[in-house]
Amino acid sequence: MKTYELESLLKSFLIFLILLEVLLAINFWHEFQEKKVEIEQKIQIEMKLCAYTIQCEGLKTDFVEKDEDKEENILYQDSKDFYSYFKVPTVEKSLMKVVYPKASYLPRVERLKETTFRKFLFYSLFAALVSFLFSLYTIMPLRKALRLNEEFVKDILHDFNTPISSMRINLKLFKREIGENPKIQRLENNIETILSLQNNLQIFLKGIPTQSESFNLKDLVENRINYFRVLYPDVDYKISLDKTMLETNIDAFTRILDNLLSNAGKYNVANGSVFITIEGLQLLIRDTGKGIKHPSKVFDRYYKEQDRGIGIGLHIVKKLCEELHIPLKIKSKENKGTTIVLNLSKVIA
Repeated sequence: MKTYELESLLKSFLIFLILLEVLLAINFWHEFQEKKVEIEQKIQIEMKLCAYTIQCEGLKTDFVEKDEDKEENILYQDSKDFYSYFKVPTVEKSLMKVVYPKASYLPRVERLKETTFRKFLFYSLFAALVSFLFSLYTIMPLRKALRLNEEFVKDILHDFNTPISSMRINLKLFKREIGENPKIQRLENNIETILSLQNNLQIFLKGIPTQSESFNLKDLVENRINYFRVLYPDVDYKISLDKTMLETNIDAFTRILDNLLSNAGKYNVANGSVFITIEGLQLLIRDTGKGIKHPSKVFDRYYKEQDRGIGIGLHIVKKLCEELHIPLKIKSKENKGTTIVLNLSKVIA
């Protein structure tokens, strides 16, 4: 199950579970209150039996003077005890006071709490199971639609391979015939751009490779900048790197660099610059471009602030960085430029 499917399942499960738990809590609270009233009613019955049969185990009795404030057969309680007054058949001026200690009442309430709580836990487990089954049921149509969509995109990506391979072969043959030519170089770079988009989509659909290898960061950056200099000839790419060795997946890291360097060139101003530097354990890619209005949203899937692109490049960058354990930060101001910070502390060889 993919991350977004798991997130959808978890959210649906929590919504169902919280709803059922609230209903269960209300139901068991009312049940607890009703059972407490039943205990008090039983206490009063025990008091009546004590008054009429003199079977007063666990109860205290006393005789008090009869007055208007003392109503008969009513359960009273104070901070210490429950008590009630009963008529004495042969005595007119006195009432029998029967006292039930709260010290005996509280254990009965505690036992009721424990019983109610155990029942609540049992029904909560059942509610969790029902919530999970309902969540699975609700996510099934979504999963089916996503699978169909992914299969369609995979088929399209596969069909791209034949025309792209044909174009590359024909360009090589054409290059042999007429020699080096800037127009042919631009065509080759455009084909590489299409391949880069294809790779982004494949990573988006299939996941990320995990094999690691050692490579020189400066060599890789210089290689990728040579490619982007042809694509964006009016942008000045400037490098200030030492020979830092990284130990991670080179294909995934190259995808990160390509997306960031491409954005730095694509959304730069005329005759702008891109600076690639190392500061401590951090790789900085800073441009003098248009900047980003909402930097916190740029890593969201399909979010974009320009008409160009499809809005998954930086989402894939974020996804790749998380898989490679490379913390990522972005700083940007409109019309001032953008700075991307990659923390390489966990991948430096």
